[in-house]
Amino acid sequence: MSIHYGKAAVRVYRTDGRSTLFAAEIRLDVSGQAFLPAYTQGDNAMVVPTDTMKNFIHATALGYDGAALEEFLALLGRRFLDAYAHIEHLALHGRELVFARRGTVLFQQLEEDYEVAELTMDRAGIRRHRSGREALRLIKITGSSFARFPRDDYTTLPETADRPLFIHLNVYWRYRTFADRVPSAAVRDVVMATFAEFVSKSIQHLLHEMGERVLGHFPAIDEVSFEAENRLWDTAQTCERDPRVNVYCDPRPPYGIIGYTRHRG
Repeated sequence: MSIHYGKAAVRVYRTDGRSTLFAAEIRLDVSGQAFLPAYTQGDNAMVVPTDTMKNFIHATALGYDGAALEEFLALLGRRFLDAYAHIEHLALHGRELVFARRGTVLFQQLEEDYEVAELTMDRAGIRRHRSGREALRLIKITGSSFARFPRDDYTTLPETADRPLFIHLNVYWRYRTFADRVPSAAVRDVVMATFAEFVSKSIQHLLHEMGERVLGHFPAIDEVSFEAENRLWDTAQTCERDPRVNVYCDPRPPYGIIGYTRHRG
């Protein structure tokens, strides 16, 4: 039997009232045998209300003056385990809410890629961790191909020697030790530079090169993984005088999905 419960979509916006803003969406999930009577007997004596969890997250944010999402999750996990001795394990997920600084006191909320972090903790400390960036939307207008694939009676896709490429991409990584971390935006920048520079023969080929470069740039990272969707546009119109000039439209579902994980060594 496996049991867990918690609070999701807890949003926090912490400011010092002068110039800083820390904004994130948090999920807190707890487990332990002490909660079993709530499931089997309806006994809530050990069930910390999820509303209490929400208030605890907000109170922890009030005392946090840092900017790193991973550090906030680690602080929240330690404090929560200290406060409730009957909780054996907890899982935390954090998502950055993206605000761009536009002045000393002015921020603009953006709808773009964002940092994520996940921690699994018990009283011995952090057991598992993963960091990442989600919701990258990357397009390049040349430098991608897809050809020499198997053909049979079901194949209708034409081969392409050069094409635009549009992908939705999530990238995740694990560190050798949680204490040695790198800014997630720096990892994103390496991924984006690879996308721009590397002439790929498939999305699989592209993800492998991204993994090689991330591990090459960041010795602290021990594993990197990618989840990609092929959102290549449909061709709507082609110029008769120059076949490289095209008008495209949004593709209809379904979408191709591609995954890749690369370990160091």
